[in-house]
Parts: sequence; structure tokens; C-alpha cells
Amino acid sequence: MKEVYVLKLLRDWSRHKYIYLMLLPVVIYYLVFLYFPMYGLQIAFKDFSPVKGILGSEWVGFKHFISFYDSYYFWRLIRNTLLISLYELVFGFPAPIILALLLNEIRSRVFKNVVQSITYLPHFISIVVVSGMLVDFLSGNGLINQLTGLFGIPSVSFLIVPEWFRTIYVSSGIWQGVGWGSIIYLAAIAGIDPSLYEAAKTDGAGRFKQILHVTLPGIMPTIIIMLILRFGTLMAGGSLEKILLLYNSTTYETADVISTFVYRRGLLQMDYGFSAAIGLFNNVINFLLLVSANKISRKINETSLW
Repeated sequence: MKEVYVLKLLRDWSRHKYIYLMLLPVVIYYLVFLYFPMYGLQIAFKDFSPVKGILGSEWVGFKHFISFYDSYYFWRLIRNTLLISLYELVFGFPAPIILALLLNEIRSRVFKNVVQSITYLPHFISIVVVSGMLVDFLSGNGLINQLTGLFGIPSVSFLIVPEWFRTIYVSSGIWQGVGWGSIIYLAAIAGIDPSLYEAAKTDGAGRFKQILHVTLPGIMPTIIIMLILRFGTLMAGGSLEKILLLYNSTTYETADVISTFVYRRGLLQMDYGFSAAIGLFNNVINFLLLVSANKISRKINETSLW
């Protein structure tokens, strides 16, 4: 049995060796940068010291996990992380789908290209630049306050008001990513059989009903796959870099998420074991959410990642 398997493997290699060779750099990349570093996960269970190294550091078991759970920041971090992710899910996830549906209904090719170009461009702006624009526009004497001041509205320094942080973060993320995110849905719409639209027209369906009964069902597998992937990042709490650039000590109440807390404890305070424990906790939750979402989707509509 083993000999047969080896023969099949050698035969497959001889037929597709160039494809395997093309795949080899990708495999090496994942091994070096993603799998080999997993060896260092054990520092989450150690009182890690760079001098002693991973093997020489003392085992402390679940001390860091318990310390994180008992800390004052635990529920605040969980709440902020989930709320930012849920806001992005509720408002950010449907945005590119809606844009793709609207773009698909535009009959003027020139106007459609202009709209696509305008909505795609923000994706190519650096997060640092976008954050700098937000800081300038939303400061006490920024563009937004200058415009609202014309109507007698008092000036507000938005980025030091905790209640404004999530709105600013999520809305700016939608603006930056909605155009780029619509590409995959436009590609899915392009793959729908045109005869389905002709049949819908024959049955008297207008443009709205065609969207409802032809377009949306046609791209539903793509939507579900993207939704499952989004669930796998639910505990990520958005972009670490963007939050670091926008938040400050006055907005920690609503802006501080797990990833920013790990950054401060791990790099700034050099508490590597504690931050590794928090990161491991976060990744395990994300993994469980991804597996659960995939399993539920497979049972409901037979669409899943695996």
C-alpha cells in the first residue's frame, strides 16, 4: 500500500513538477515566518527573560492568563474589541456589496468608470496619511469645525472625545475600503448567467426584483465566504496601526482594544510573556469563531471554506 502511494506521488511529481516548484517559495515563506515562530508560543506560559531565552525561562503555567482575566482592563478590552468589530461587520461589511449592486445597475460606462476610480483611490492611501488627514480635519480648528462654525455650531476636538472614536474609526474605514472591497462582488456578479436576467424580465421582474431574486442569490456564496472570513477576525478589533495613530489616553475608554494593549505591554513595557498570553488568547477565540461560523454555514446552506 505504501509503495503504491509512493509511486502515485512520484508520477504526480513528474507530471506537475513545475507547478510544485512554483509553490515551493510560498511553502518556505509560510514555514519560516508563520509555522516556525509558533515555537515561541510557549513564552505565554513562562516568565520570559531575553537573557535566559525561551528554554531557560521559568514555567509559570496559566499565571499570565489569570492575571489578564483578573485585571481592571479585561472587560474594557473585550467590550471595545467586540464593539469595533461588530460595527465594522454591521456597517462596513454590507457597504461594498451595496456599492457593487449599484455599480452593476449603471448603464453609462464612462460614469461607471469614474465612480469606480473615485471609490478605489482611497484604498491606495497609506493608513498613516489617512490618520494624519483625520487628525487635521477633526482637530479643534480643523476643516470640519471651520465648516460647522459657519452655522454657529461650537467647536469640538473629536479625537479626544471617547464617544466619537468608534464612529470616526468605522466610517473612515468604510470610506477607505468600500471601493476596493466591491471588486470581488463585481467579479461574482459578472459570473451570473445572463439568461437568468432574461428569464426574470420575461416574468415581469423589474430592476429591483432582478437584484433581489437573481443578483443577490447569484453572489450569495461569495458573500457567505467573505462573512465567514470576517468572523475569523472578529476579535482583532480593527487595524492596530490605525488605532495607534488615532487614539490617545483620553479615548482609551472606547478605543483601547486587545491588540493595542498587547503592543503597550509587550513592546513598550517589555512584558513579553504576558503579551504573548493575551495574543494567544485572542487568536484562539478568533480560530473558534472561524470554525464555528464555517460549521454553521455548511449546515444551513452547504457553503463553507472547507
